[in-house]
Amino acid sequence: MKTLIKTLVLSLCIINFTSCNANEKKDTALVLAKTERHNPNKQFIKVALLLDTSNSMDGLIDQAKAQLWDIVNELSYAKCGEDKPKLQIALYEYGNDNLNGDEGFIRQVLAFSNDLDEISKQLFSLTTNGGNEYCGHVIQTSLNQLKWGENEDDLKLIFIAGNEPFSQGKISYQDAAKQAHKNGVSVNTIFCGDYNQGIATYWKDGADLSHGDYMAINHNHATTYVATPYDDKILKLNQKLNGTYVAYGRIGEKKMALQAEQDSNAESYSEANAVSRTVSKSSHLYQNSNWDLVDAEKRKDFKFENLKKEDLPQELKDKSITEIKLYVKNKRQEREVIQLEIQQLNEKRRLYIKSKNSEDKNGLENAMIKAIKTQAKEKKYTW
Repeated sequence: MKTLIKTLVLSLCIINFTSCNANEKKDTALVLAKTERHNPNKQFIKVALLLDTSNSMDGLIDQAKAQLWDIVNELSYAKCGEDKPKLQIALYEYGNDNLNGDEGFIRQVLAFSNDLDEISKQLFSLTTNGGNEYCGHVIQTSLNQLKWGENEDDLKLIFIAGNEPFSQGKISYQDAAKQAHKNGVSVNTIFCGDYNQGIATYWKDGADLSHGDYMAINHNHATTYVATPYDDKILKLNQKLNGTYVAYGRIGEKKMALQAEQDSNAESYSEANAVSRTVSKSSHLYQNSNWDLVDAEKRKDFKFENLKKEDLPQELKDKSITEIKLYVKNKRQEREVIQLEIQQLNEKRRLYIKSKNSEDKNGLENAMIKAIKTQAKEKKYTW
């Protein structure tokens, strides 16, 4: 009996220690109940981005496109204990007259996804038109449609941006915000305009009700970039990095083309933005196991023996399993060297940018990162 009790106590100590958000003061029964819903070492940062795409929001959409990679990069530095949480982003548009009025002029552009190329593609597909902006409706829709999960150590965040009164529409923003809080989701509101006007039109109240942050930004302010001495080297490494991808399966070639397309989209804003995307591609958040053999090999369920000849790229079609494994191994080693070099150059780049005091304090990126870091502390996430 004593041995059994000792074993139980030891197990509880281990559970309590490994949980990212463990609370030493909670009693044994509560710890046991909670850990069934926790999934240590598999934490997620889940971000639902709700963007107003009415006529006046071209600047907001532009900032989202231009600053995506800097936001991803900042999130890549997050840690939960010694582990790095995974990232999922969902995207909604609302307030666009091209959308279905019966559904509140809301569209789910993308459910939670870790496919950064697809997220970029969908952001670049957004256009503005018209608008009736129903904030309560789009918040409630995202809560009901998305798979938020039950892991209490996950960081679950909604960011809603717009510039019309938060109270518009048939669905109460108060009820939607309270539902979010009950579900462990923080609603962060970003008013595109004057700070006090946002307060007067209930944007701050919407955030307060779900323990989120209220922010105001100048959505028409163009994103500023700082060129650094390391940019050209990083962009050259991006070309080498692309050469380490081994497309396979039905979607392999299309996904590789999408990768190149999003490189081009990032570069359309500036060379510095293309550099930021390259840095994202060198991080643990950029995973493409559904079409790249180098990433796929890391999956527990992946077996080279299950590959069909028609799934392979031309250069591997006539190779044996042993030869394919060696080819992929060499590509993986090459990629790891390139990614490490990009990360090292980026550390120098970050210090250079910091020395120029170039932080844009009134943009979408800064607003989101500030809110994420503030709320992440409560879950014991660190940077």
